[in-house]
Amino acid sequence: MTSRGSSSSANGLLPVTITSNRDDMDSGNQSMEDDDDLLVDPNDPFDIANTKNAPHETLKRWRQAALVLNASRRFRYTLDLRKDEETDQRRRMIRSHAQVIRAALLFRLAGEQQIVIGSTVAPPTPSGDYAIGLEQLASMTRDHNMSALQQYGGVKGLSSMLKTSIEKGIHGDDTDLLKRRNAFGSNTYPQKKGRSFLRFLWEAWQDLTLIILIFAAVVSLALGIKTEGLEEGWYDGGSIAFAVLLVIVVTAVSDYRQSLQFQNLNSEKQNIQLEVMRGGRTVKISIFDIVVGDVVPLKIGDQVPADGILITGHSLSIDESSMTGESKIVHKDHKAPFLMSGCKVADGIGTMLVTGVGINTEWGLLMASISEDNGEETPLQVRLNGVATFIGMVGLSVAISVLAILLGRYFTGHTKNSDGTIQFVSGKTSISNSIDGVIKIFTIAVTIVVVAVPEGLPLAVTLTLAYSMRKMMADKALVRRLSACETMGSATTICSDKTGTLTLNQMTVVETYVGRSKMNPPDDSSQLQPSVLSLLNEGVAQNTTGYVFLHKGGEEVEVSGSPTEKAILSWAVKLGMNFDLTRSESTVLHVFPFNSEKKRGGLALKRKDSKVHIHWKGAAEIVLGSCTQYLDSNGSLQSIEEDKEFFRTSIDNMAASSLRCVAIAYRPYDLDKVPSDEEQLSQWALPEDNLVLLAIVGIKDPCRPGVKDAVRVCREAGVKVRMVTGDNVQTAKAIALECGILASNQDASEPNIIEGKTFRALSEKEREQVAKSITVMGRSSPNDKLLLVQALRKGGDVVAVTGDGTNDAPALHEADIGLSMGIQGTEVAKESSDIIILDDNFASVVKVVRWGRSVYANIQKFIQFQLTVNVAALVINVVAAVSSGDVPLNAVQLLWVNLIMDTLGALALATEPPTDRLMHRSPVGRREPLITNIMWRNLFIQAIYQVSVLLVLNFSGKNILQLNNDSKAHAFDVKNTLVFNAFVFCQIFNEFNARKPDEMNVFKGVTRNHLFMGIVGITLVLQIIIIEFLGKFASTVRLDWKLWLVSIGIGIVSWPLAMVGKLIPVPKTPISKYFTRAFRRCRRP
Repeated sequence: MTSRGSSSSANGLLPVTITSNRDDMDSGNQSMEDDDDLLVDPNDPFDIANTKNAPHETLKRWRQAALVLNASRRFRYTLDLRKDEETDQRRRMIRSHAQVIRAALLFRLAGEQQIVIGSTVAPPTPSGDYAIGLEQLASMTRDHNMSALQQYGGVKGLSSMLKTSIEKGIHGDDTDLLKRRNAFGSNTYPQKKGRSFLRFLWEAWQDLTLIILIFAAVVSLALGIKTEGLEEGWYDGGSIAFAVLLVIVVTAVSDYRQSLQFQNLNSEKQNIQLEVMRGGRTVKISIFDIVVGDVVPLKIGDQVPADGILITGHSLSIDESSMTGESKIVHKDHKAPFLMSGCKVADGIGTMLVTGVGINTEWGLLMASISEDNGEETPLQVRLNGVATFIGMVGLSVAISVLAILLGRYFTGHTKNSDGTIQFVSGKTSISNSIDGVIKIFTIAVTIVVVAVPEGLPLAVTLTLAYSMRKMMADKALVRRLSACETMGSATTICSDKTGTLTLNQMTVVETYVGRSKMNPPDDSSQLQPSVLSLLNEGVAQNTTGYVFLHKGGEEVEVSGSPTEKAILSWAVKLGMNFDLTRSESTVLHVFPFNSEKKRGGLALKRKDSKVHIHWKGAAEIVLGSCTQYLDSNGSLQSIEEDKEFFRTSIDNMAASSLRCVAIAYRPYDLDKVPSDEEQLSQWALPEDNLVLLAIVGIKDPCRPGVKDAVRVCREAGVKVRMVTGDNVQTAKAIALECGILASNQDASEPNIIEGKTFRALSEKEREQVAKSITVMGRSSPNDKLLLVQALRKGGDVVAVTGDGTNDAPALHEADIGLSMGIQGTEVAKESSDIIILDDNFASVVKVVRWGRSVYANIQKFIQFQLTVNVAALVINVVAAVSSGDVPLNAVQLLWVNLIMDTLGALALATEPPTDRLMHRSPVGRREPLITNIMWRNLFIQAIYQVSVLLVLNFSGKNILQLNNDSKAHAFDVKNTLVFNAFVFCQIFNEFNARKPDEMNVFKGVTRNHLFMGIVGITLVLQIIIIEFLGKFASTVRLDWKLWLVSIGIGIVSWPLAMVGKLIPVPKTPISKYFTRAFRRCRRP
């Protein structure tokens, strides 16, 4: 038996997180029965704690177990289990037949007039503005043809043909871009068209019960016309057919709107922003705006945006698995310079020249041939399918019972017309009348199934998720995985980065030490000896991935790069650094890109005087550890041994002031020792010992406004915020105190604060014990973050993790919810995450928690409302059928009730915005029952009231309403119309109660929810129209104003009744647990 807290289960599921509502947990030891309640039941196909990366066999099980009336609609937004396999096959086919597929695609697009063939098919010889044509470029890149590249003069010759500069890129004006798009195409591919509205109508039509009802309506129509003539005989069959068509149209409209929302979100996901060199400056553009000839800088974690040729690269490795299907990292250099669109940069840095875009690339062909898959089931969706299946089976049993009872009463002569005459008399009633009577009974039974099987219940999850995802975009959160929305509502801890998430990511150098001298101000070059300044400028200008662009006139300077790089480059510019000139005075030999494990990056360069310098830059205390000397402000070389403690103290003091400390160091190197062979040079490990310290800079990155409040909200909501940063522990501690993550200095000790190396040195069991206490982890590597996530999950936490780097991908993937950063995050991190935080702000993460809790709360509101309608409608019809052989709610009326309950009810209740009250509760336990004791109480009170009042009206309505003087037929119709009208008003008023299951004031904020008010208003207007003007369709008669007041009065009683009901206490232990315990006891041998 799986023990509580176990991280994995025998069936291959992801680690199962076990949580429980704190209010429902008794302190002390838990009994075995309580443990059983928290475990995944292997015999329950709908009990899936986490659908993220769940095995296909598990997902197939619940599909096969579900009772489904319309599979195409029910499973529309679940994972297409055949899709992955088909995509892999298509990828392999494209690799083999790219040229043929492209020609076929061009031909099809030309036929659809989406493109003009003449503008994309290259002439056999160069023509126009460029010395090379599209086909020559495409075939060279596709075939990785080195001889063709050499024939064109290598990358320099190719850039001349494409009229681009490998240093400054293309001009980038509108005319230039238009010419390039006309000659070589745009970096877009034809999207597969989404489903049309007609397709949604067709899918809504696939419901088995609706098909049966249409068939019954046609037969009833034919018999009615035959017996009563066209003028009167079409009403019964026609009204049912019209009601069914109305249900189909409303369902299709609702589903179509959801589809459009998902399409908009997909386009947002694909719109990657990246940097290119244009006109000598770095500009940020959409991936769709890339053109042939663009020069694109590449760094670790980036997606290769188009096909291209490597211009320069240092330790550049590319993950080509997205195209080849093989998890193989390929090293790129001048011997293997071809880069494929859609691949990821696994390591290193480089720049590329774009040679192919859009459908002229293999990635473009692949994207054009597959459609975006919205399918992905969520744990809540699977559980609701289980609820729908159970309710459906009960409803099916009731419908069969009603059918048998009504048929029995009909053929034994116990069923009477409204005027008191017997409907069936053996030997006297005609065959057509008998068939018509049987069809009416059969129609009622089928309609009971329509109402009883809550087909819309699982789809309500998709509706509320679609609504939440759209609203979350406004709150700067782009959802990549649906399940993350609801899982966020269960999050018990958030492991957050510091830089850019808790802080503003607006960095400036505010303290500088050169030698033992503290510069004041930190950018006053007059305090430095020229030789020291020259070395500093050289190290900063060359050992960077950023750029400095000087506008014409030389007054305005534009700095690009990561925030840290921008801060250091801006500081150096103020010291007088001429970026372009300094870079031109030396040649880069080899680069070791910044590494988050080593916390430093370096390069070797050769100056014009043939001297070799090796420059390093990184975490101050780590670089300091490799230094043996330092240059003082006068340019004198000093031994560092005696002064190391001074530098350490200076670093600690800066860190305690919440500054990020970066050290800049160098060492001279013999040219003879530098590998001369290009292959050996690419594998050369840069010497990192005997360094000379040049400077230590303290970079200020202020806390984001509102972060302290956001952290407080999390604490009140039962969500613990932990900071996991690569920065110095002292810096992390200072920021944690400033943000409110640490309450006071007393909390700032182990194990609350811990270094990454200390944590990773612990055993697995020790890490599990310590992880619960950790609030701040400093100097952590991405692997430390992964270990922390694993330890917390094993301990029972539902973990949300933020990350921006490529190496964060394993932790983002392992976490229950991975949150990547939209501004600083790499494409690898974004693809591994579930939600992208577009503004990199921690306050946006907290908003995601609110929305996650809102999703769960809205679904519960809808369940309570729908089950109340279900129970009341079924009981009223069953009791009436058994006792009198007739039902007060006929087929058309039940279809209208179904529309209120399913589609309109879901729209009204599943789209309630989140409230502050949600953040004053503990996280929602993922093993908690969907239907809480509070919901059961509310449901039963309302259902018992509705059933009691309406059955009294059904059986004693004539006397109560004083209709004895009317004709039997009219009295019968008035009584049934009142029952139907009162029933609908009960649902309208109860819809308000469902908004706030555990609050007295159910009207709070209702006027701000325009959709809710609109739906209630539409329902009310349509009900009036049905009663007053569509009597023949709905088998109703007009009611006078007194009976309208009676209907409203019966409905409005549900409000005070709900308030009184909420005073009744409920047990803490969920009712469902008593049944599951009993069931499990029976199953135990």
